[in-house]
Amino acid sequence: MRAMEISTTLTTEPKDDARLAEILESPGFGVHFSDHMFTAEWTPEEGWHAARITPYGPLTLDPATAVLHYAQEIFEGMKAYRHDDGSVWTFRPEANAERMVRSSHRLALPVLDPDDFIQAVDAIVEVDQRWVPDTEGEEKSLYIRPFMIATDRFLGVRPAKHVTFMVILSPAGAYFSRGPLPVTLWLSTEYTRAGRGGMGAAKTGGNYASSLLAQQEAIEHGCDQVVFLDGQELTYVEELGGMNMYFVYADGRIVTPALGTILEGITRSSIMDIAGKMGHPVEERRISIDEWRDGVTSGEISEVFACGTAAVVTPVGELKWDGGQTPEVTEAGEVTMKIRQALVDIQYGRADDTFGWMHRVC
Repeated sequence: MRAMEISTTLTTEPKDDARLAEILESPGFGVHFSDHMFTAEWTPEEGWHAARITPYGPLTLDPATAVLHYAQEIFEGMKAYRHDDGSVWTFRPEANAERMVRSSHRLALPVLDPDDFIQAVDAIVEVDQRWVPDTEGEEKSLYIRPFMIATDRFLGVRPAKHVTFMVILSPAGAYFSRGPLPVTLWLSTEYTRAGRGGMGAAKTGGNYASSLLAQQEAIEHGCDQVVFLDGQELTYVEELGGMNMYFVYADGRIVTPALGTILEGITRSSIMDIAGKMGHPVEERRISIDEWRDGVTSGEISEVFACGTAAVVTPVGELKWDGGQTPEVTEAGEVTMKIRQALVDIQYGRADDTFGWMHRVC
C-alpha cells in the first residue's frame, strides 16, 4: 500500500528546553501540548489528502461547521512511552486504528486506513519526541489524541462531505500521585450511558457528554466516579463514565461486562490476555448490580477494578447508591495490582513483550 505523503513545517518558536523540562517534571494530564500537530483532510472527490505536520495552534472554523451542530466526531486515546535506552514506543496502535474504523462506520465518517493512522501517529510523535518524558521510575508518558471531525460548512443533516483528521500530543504524569488508591463509585439509577443500537460502542464525544451530569451527581455524593447500568432493564453493569469494569471472584475467575453497548477498551482487552496468562479464567458476560452488591458483601467477589488508557488499572473501594453502600475497601487487591504491574512493565519496557503489543516509533 502506498504510504501517505506528509509535508512537515517545523515551528520557529519551539518550547525552550528549560520550560519543557519544567513541564515534563510535573505534566499533569491534558494541560500542556507539544510544538506540532498532524492534519489531513477528506472529501468524496479526493479522499484523504493534504497530510501535514504544522506548528500547534488554534483552528479556524466557520460558525456553520457541521461538527458544532450535529456532533459528527470520533477520537482515540493512546500513549507513547520512553524506555530506559531512550527509544520511544506506542502500545497497540493497530488496535486504536481498528477501533477508529469501527467508530467511523457508526458515525458515518470516512474510514482512515489503519496503516495511515499508524503512519500519522508515528510521524507526529517522531517530530515531537523530545516531549516524551523520561520515566525514572515514574509512570509518565506522552498522551496521543487522534480525532476526526465533520468540517463541512453546512447546516443540513447528512454525513459530512468534508472531514478533518488530526493528532495532537500532551505529556502526561502518573494518574495517581500517591499510587493507585481505591476509588469510590456512585451507582446512577436515573441516567444511562447508551442504549441498544446507539453509539455506546463508538469512541465519540457524545457518550462522554452524556455521562457528565451523572458524574456531577456522583461527586455531590462524595464519590470519585459514576457507574452506569444497561439502558433497557437498569439491571446489568455496563461501565464508568470513561472506564471498563472488572470483577475478581474468590475462586480466581475474572468477569467483565460483555460488549454491545460499551466501549471495547484496548486496556480491557489487554487485561483479558494478561489475566488468562496468569491462570485466571476470564468471562465476558452480563453481571447484574445485585450480583456485584451481594458478591462483595459475601466475599464471593474479592476485588473490583476499572481500567482505561489514562489510569491504566484503578482499584474500586466501595459502591454507593441512594440508601446504601458495599463494605469499604481501603487497599488495592493482590490480583488487581499484579495485573496492573504486568501491564505497565510491558508498556515501559521492563518486561518481555510476549504479546507483541509494543510498536517502536524512534
